[in-house]
Amino acid sequence: MAGNELTLGKLIAKARRRKGWPQRDLAAMIDKSESWVSQAERDVIPVNSLETLRRISEVLDAPLPELLAATPCPGHPPTPARRRPASARVGRNLGPEEGDDPVRRRELLAAAAVVFTTPLASATPAQASTLEPLEELLLYGTAPVPEGSDVTPAGVAASVKASRQHFRAARYDTLAKTLPGQIARAQALKPAELSATAVADLYNIAARLCIKLGEDGLVAITADRALGSARTGGDALTIAEAHRMVSSAWRRQGHLSRATDIAVRAAQDVRADRDTPEPARLASGSSLLATAAYTAAKMGDRQTAHALIGEAAETSKAGRTTAEARTDVGVQQVLLHQLSVHYLLGDAGQAIDLAKTIDPTALPTAERQGRFFIDVARCFDQWGKPEQCYRALLAAERAAPQEIRRGAVKDLAGGLLPHDRSLPGVRAFAGRAGVSLN
Repeated sequence: MAGNELTLGKLIAKARRRKGWPQRDLAAMIDKSESWVSQAERDVIPVNSLETLRRISEVLDAPLPELLAATPCPGHPPTPARRRPASARVGRNLGPEEGDDPVRRRELLAAAAVVFTTPLASATPAQASTLEPLEELLLYGTAPVPEGSDVTPAGVAASVKASRQHFRAARYDTLAKTLPGQIARAQALKPAELSATAVADLYNIAARLCIKLGEDGLVAITADRALGSARTGGDALTIAEAHRMVSSAWRRQGHLSRATDIAVRAAQDVRADRDTPEPARLASGSSLLATAAYTAAKMGDRQTAHALIGEAAETSKAGRTTAEARTDVGVQQVLLHQLSVHYLLGDAGQAIDLAKTIDPTALPTAERQGRFFIDVARCFDQWGKPEQCYRALLAAERAAPQEIRRGAVKDLAGGLLPHDRSLPGVRAFAGRAGVSLN
């Protein structure tokens, strides 16, 4: 690693020597062999298990975020700056920016450290059950490759496409169950650069899944792994999408200014990458700008939010993606973000006027349709119109039943319960959304 930055092995060795322990004592404390400790401290073998890292953290009194920040993505060790592959061409994103700075990365992973001290603390029982396979992968670093898996470029590409389709269809239960095995399959692919890009794509999808289910600590660690693998693979569009996930992770931790800056910088970088076809890089940049606009609106920065969503809208007219695109973008996608921007800035009337211009049946995926109706419901709730809010929530459930598990829907449904006499079925809907009716 460049400069004076310590590797994970060196950090473990330093903490062990501070305790005055020989390697055999640490080995006994964490239920490993002395040979394993020796190899781990020399970075000969990776330490991918979060459970093992947590145990090392406990016995050595070493901060878990610091250990996590020094841990490369499973199967893909970090490439030293002086030996970056030629395919890694996105200039600023390969420098010491937000994702590379060890201090910033430790801060990003701090939420993950909390999660793995009290696993899935913010998840409902249903969400915890859904996310359990993914948590197992993150805890123990491995997952079985599905039987009969085609570990070839075509086979792995097909698994990435299938995972992306599950997300777009809002089949979150299926996605959470299958993602760990698909990640294991992608990690088994050779060469490493091709494998890393596929792994990054899958971790990007995992981060989006965790956002949907409101598990912020898992968002932090899946986004971090996506960015680490994306850098190894060197694909500009995958790196851009990973930065979008990192931006979302920062936003969900309350670091709104930093989240906005990361998304804007990444948009500038991907749009400047001349080795990527222009329509694809413009589409990717548009998605990042729309994300930045959303975050700026959440911060209450009206001027910046409107400027960014305006630029995203202009860029989206020239940008195009395919069914295999790493993110969903286009004019309608930007309009959905604009709807959210109006809502976050308290302009519910403007948001509803905009919503009337959007044909939900023309939205390309069930996930997008569900999100549209939920955002409309939030606007009607902000406007004080419970009947219209409830109708929008029912439309969201029809379009994408698993979307109603989101925390925003649960809050809206709970707020509608006092209107149960005038809104037939609202109590049953609230129960389906996860509201306790006791």
